[in-house]
Amino acid sequence: MSAASAVENLHAIRTAIADSARRAKRDPDAVTLVAVSKTFEAEAIRPVLEAGQRVFGENRVQEAQSKWPALRDAFPDLELHLIGPLQSNKAKEAVALFDVIESVDRPKIAEALAAEMKRQNRFLPCLIQVNTGKEPQKAGILPEEADAFLHSCRDLGLTVTGLMCIPPVDEEPALHFALLREIARRNGLSVLSMGMSADYPTAVALGATHVRVGSALFGSR
Repeated sequence: MSAASAVENLHAIRTAIADSARRAKRDPDAVTLVAVSKTFEAEAIRPVLEAGQRVFGENRVQEAQSKWPALRDAFPDLELHLIGPLQSNKAKEAVALFDVIESVDRPKIAEALAAEMKRQNRFLPCLIQVNTGKEPQKAGILPEEADAFLHSCRDLGLTVTGLMCIPPVDEEPALHFALLREIARRNGLSVLSMGMSADYPTAVALGATHVRVGSALFGSR
């Protein structure tokens, strides 16, 4: 995809987010677009940065390490989110590189992150990933275990600000977004990272504060 096409897509996505927010009687500025840049090289990302996008999501620590330090030098105000599964042996690198961890999905990772943040004195906002569809192949804490897991994360010293989910591809996403919203509500959490390229307007209508959009922005991988 050309740089011009990506920038055009960026403007179209921002317009769609704003339209969906207004229909839901929400402030469009309350919704943050997380541009999912996994598998795309720095040259594909730079035009989107130059167009004003500042929040990006990556799935893998090693891939992010290869391209984001140089981009951050050029755009020091960017914000990088880890949105993919984290291995405990990558916690050190993740805490050093990212600004937000969206994929806290099991006790072992919570413990590794808490220990590493203390070591680095770098306390990042964290989101708990909830497996709303209870899919065995997918990461995330089960919905019925989310409350207890949240409390245990806070006991470890993690700053949990919200929740993240990835609904099953063959189910109505609104049901999963509503479930995530309810778990957040009863736990006093303000951040909801939900909605991707195929369903982000629905997510905005149901309260998403962050939508993670990749292919609709950068093109197919």
